Amino acid sequence: TLSETAQRGALWRALRPHQWVKNLLLLAPVRLTHRALEERGPLLAAGVAALCFSAVASAGYLLNDWLDREADRQHPSKRNRPLASGALSEARAAAAFGLLLAGAAAVSLAWLPVGFSALLVIYFGLTVAYSVDLKRRVVVDVLVLAALYTLRILAGGTAAQVPISPWLLVFSMFFFLSLAFVKRYAELLGAQADRKDKLARRGYEVGDIGLVENMGTTSGYLSVLVLALYVSSDTVETLYGGGTLLWGICPIMLFWVTRIWFLARRGELEDDPVLFAATDPVPSRSGAAIARREAEPAAACS
Repeated sequence: TLSETAQRGALWRALRPHQWVKNLLLLAPVRLTHRALEERGPLLAAGVAALCFSAVASAGYLLNDWLDREADRQHPSKRNRPLASGALSEARAAAAFGLLLAGAAAVSLAWLPVGFSALLVIYFGLTVAYSVDLKRRVVVDVLVLAALYTLRILAGGTAAQVPISPWLLVFSMFFFLSLAFVKRYAELLGAQADRKDKLARRGYEVGDIGLVENMGTTSGYLSVLVLALYVSSDTVETLYGGGTLLWGICPIMLFWVTRIWFLARRGELEDDPVLFAATDPVPSRSGAAIARREAEPAAACS
């Protein structure tokens, strides 16, 4: 019988708290509304929404690990996951799964708009569909992954009741699609090194690696194109009286997108490119530069 302390430690690892950093995306719409941090209400609401998403995401990880436990036992690194290794009992994982969903639902319904709760349900439904079936479908899987990240931004704006720029949503879709493709590319590269023909529980074959690379890099560069079109749009002219300084963000993002694909091709990329993107200093500094520029009132540019 596993000790109580060991079970708790295994459960904590299974929840993957390091992945919660992705839910900072829910704060993005508040930061980009030009009201920034002056009003605490929207920021607080977005923070509570991020906690709800973290709970639901962890529930999704538990479900995914339970479904993949047999395949994970055959994987060189995933076999060490708590459920696959037996460090976490299935009964405790099931109990935690139920508590996480119930807690997220209760907080969402009590503190946040109904629209956010609906998006939270959609998010969970997509994660379940992805774990059960969609992860096996070529291209559909990466589109769903990109949609799940873009959905975080939409949910953050809904929770905080602030407008969301269509430019931000389109940029996010292409950017996260590139990161989803780079994840599959890294997995295919590993399968190729292990002399396997295809990925386990995925629809991709090793022969697809070139096409995955092309689609991923194209998506990344399209996200930068969307950013460039935004900077040259009438919206930026109205808000800032011109987007001269914002143009500097485009080459930075071009560098970063190219860099992550170089790292992937060399086999030096972390297992989760989205987590890498969240912790890498290049996009975070670029985001800070955008935020500082966006925080400037339009009147100062007139």
